Amino acid sequence: MESLATTPLTDWHRENGAKMAPFAGFDMPVQYKGIIIEHKHTRAKAGIFDICHMGEFKLVGPGAMEALNRVVSHDLTTLDPGKCRYGFLLNQSGGIMDDLIIYCLGRNEYMLVVNGACRGKDFDQIRASLSAGPVLTDISDETGKIDVQGPQSLAVLETLTGIKWNDLKYFNFEATDCLGFPMLVSRTGYTGELGYELYLPADKALTVWEKLAADERVEPVGLGARDTLRLEIGYPLYGQDLDEEHTPVEAGAGFFLKKESDYIGKSGLGTVRQMLVPLVIEGRRTARHHDEVCLPSGEKTGIVTSGSFAPSLGHCVALAYVRAEDAGTERFVIKTARVELEAKRTELPFYKDGTARMKV
Repeated sequence: MESLATTPLTDWHRENGAKMAPFAGFDMPVQYKGIIIEHKHTRAKAGIFDICHMGEFKLVGPGAMEALNRVVSHDLTTLDPGKCRYGFLLNQSGGIMDDLIIYCLGRNEYMLVVNGACRGKDFDQIRASLSAGPVLTDISDETGKIDVQGPQSLAVLETLTGIKWNDLKYFNFEATDCLGFPMLVSRTGYTGELGYELYLPADKALTVWEKLAADERVEPVGLGARDTLRLEIGYPLYGQDLDEEHTPVEAGAGFFLKKESDYIGKSGLGTVRQMLVPLVIEGRRTARHHDEVCLPSGEKTGIVTSGSFAPSLGHCVALAYVRAEDAGTERFVIKTARVELEAKRTELPFYKDGTARMKV
C-alpha cells in the first residue's frame, strides 16, 4: 500500500467528510459537498484550499539574484521586493522540469514555490546549478499554505486579519504578524478569481483554516473543483499540460519568456514540434487525459492533456497537444473510449468573467 504524506489539515478534512485521494504523494481532499457545488461557490463567494503539499525553498546570500537568474526563466533583474513572478525551471533541452513562482523577499533573498511532486528533483537541480555563495534551504515542512479564492475573498481576509488589503496589487505580497505569527499574504491564485495565498507556519495552519471555515461566506474546496476552476481559465497543470517533453513555447507560455540573458534550457526553446491548443466541446460528454485528437480526415495529430465539464460554461473544455503545423486548424475530432467528439479550437481563457485582476 502506498504510504502517503499528510498536511496539517488532513485530520480536519477526514473529520468533516471529505472524499480523500492520493495527489503528489499526499493524502488530499478531492471534494466535500461536491465538485460543482464547490466550483460555483468559489466563483460566486469564497473558497478555501489546502495547498500545504506545495514545496517552498529559500535562497539567501550575496549573489543570490545573479546566481538564480542563470537557473530559471524568470527575469529577476526586474523583480522588486514585495513582488512575485511566474516562470519555469527547464532542463538542458528546454523541457519544463517545473513551473514555479518566485517571491523577492529582499535584496539577495528569495522564496521559490514549486509543485509538491517536483520538490525533490527541483531542489537538487537548483542547488547543483547555483554558484558558491547563496544558500538554498528547503522550508517546505515548516511552511503551511492556504488559498482563499473568490470575489468575496478580500472581505474574508479582512475579517480574518482585521487589516485592509485593498492596496495589495496582483502578483504582489506583504509580510504581516497581525495574527501573532509571521504570515506572507500574496495576491495570487489558481482559479482566475480575486484571491490570496497565505504562507504561514505549518503548526498555525489548522487554527487559521478553522477560522476561515467558520465564516459563512466560505466553503472548503477540494482538488476536484480546483482542477475545473483552473481549467476554465486555461491554467496548465504540471504533469499533464506541462512536462519535460515540452517547452514553454510549445505549451503556449512563450510570452512569459521575456528575459534576454542566458539560463538553463534557453537554447532549446527554438524547437517547436507540438503546440498546446484550447478546445471547446459542446454538451456534457468530455474528453480525458490521453484521448486521441484527430484531424477531420481521421488522421491522429495529438492527445488531450486536460479535459472536463466546465460548470461555469455549461459545456466541456479541453487542452491538447497537436502537431505544430496543425495548431491553426479550427475543428478536430477527439476519440474517447466510447464515442467520437467534435471539438472546436478557441482562445483562452475559456471562462472570461474571472475577477483575479479586478481593482479592489
